Amino acid sequence: MARQRGTGALLGAASMTAGRPAVWVSRAGARGWRAPEVALSPIGFHRSLPGYRPTPLAEIPELAAARGVARVLVKDESDRLGLPAFKILGASRAVERGLSPGNPSSGQAPAVSVLVAATEGSHGRAVARVARRRGLAAHILVPAGVHPAAVAAIAAEGATITRAGASYEDAAELAAEYARPGGRLLVQDVAWPGYGQVPAWIVAGDTTMFTEIDAQLEASGAAPAGLVTVPVGAGSLAQAAVTHFRRPDIAHPPALMTVEPDSAACLLHSLDRDELTSVATAATIMAGLNCATPSQGAWPCLRSGIDAAVAVTDTQAATAVCDLAGHGVPAGPCGAATLAAARVALTGAGSGERRARLGITPASTIVLLSTESWSASPIRPADLRCA
Repeated sequence: MARQRGTGALLGAASMTAGRPAVWVSRAGARGWRAPEVALSPIGFHRSLPGYRPTPLAEIPELAAARGVARVLVKDESDRLGLPAFKILGASRAVERGLSPGNPSSGQAPAVSVLVAATEGSHGRAVARVARRRGLAAHILVPAGVHPAAVAAIAAEGATITRAGASYEDAAELAAEYARPGGRLLVQDVAWPGYGQVPAWIVAGDTTMFTEIDAQLEASGAAPAGLVTVPVGAGSLAQAAVTHFRRPDIAHPPALMTVEPDSAACLLHSLDRDELTSVATAATIMAGLNCATPSQGAWPCLRSGIDAAVAVTDTQAATAVCDLAGHGVPAGPCGAATLAAARVALTGAGSGERRARLGITPASTIVLLSTESWSASPIRPADLRCA
């Protein structure tokens, strides 16, 4: 898989100015790769859940004009099954599979009574919500630095909270240790040797979002997506995007572009080096993306199926929060990062070459995943002094 590297453009006329250029990595041949066939879509399961409805796919013509494309649509995950982020899609599906008769976890003695997870915020809250709905206990481990408001939201779901380690990776390791005794099911969206089935169920659950996008584009009369931009922490959602859009039956798959904080760009650096790579991380307003290492389960798909990766600064993400708020989309920094990435990739110096690598033309349709509401984040538009 060939790879290319360059420098992204600084933000142009925006409500805030960027501190330094973002980094861009592209890889040739990703759209020609096909993911292994997977089981049937879980959307039927999600439709059976109380309160299910497809989240909006909001078209924003002003953003399309600014990016020089036909349409920009934002998948707004600010209210997914009663929670302000998409994470309950994968968590609910994984728990349903994990507790089903015939699965190894369901055959344990005693029966599962506690769900365990490590989190930077939204995943832990989703696991706690699923536990409460199923009459189970939840024990959620959070690393140092997670905002008290995020911890309080998890606790409000009835979960037991343990502060664990300095990083997400520390918390995940401790969660795995805690979950070893019988009666506890680890619901983690990161895979490692010996732990892969539950993360795979989470990835499968997340594909419901992309099934909805396909149906919404068709219903609106829009052309199929030419570019889908996905935020990345450990990479499970990006793996779901690759699994869905690199299916063997898709004749003209879209380009897939990922975005990470420049302070935690583990996938970008892994793609650049063409090997799974860990990076040192630092605090970021994109807290849910603050991961040092891509999931080992996600990496093979991401390595083969991602066209480009962008790293953005906190300032660029904050600008995008304000921009989306102005268009009625209540995105938090993790979700708004996809708009920041689109600005870096498609505008400014060097954008002609970047657009060509992504196959973007004036007729293209771009889909941005806004994966969380600002209510899922301690950062609010008022804090950012959005105009």
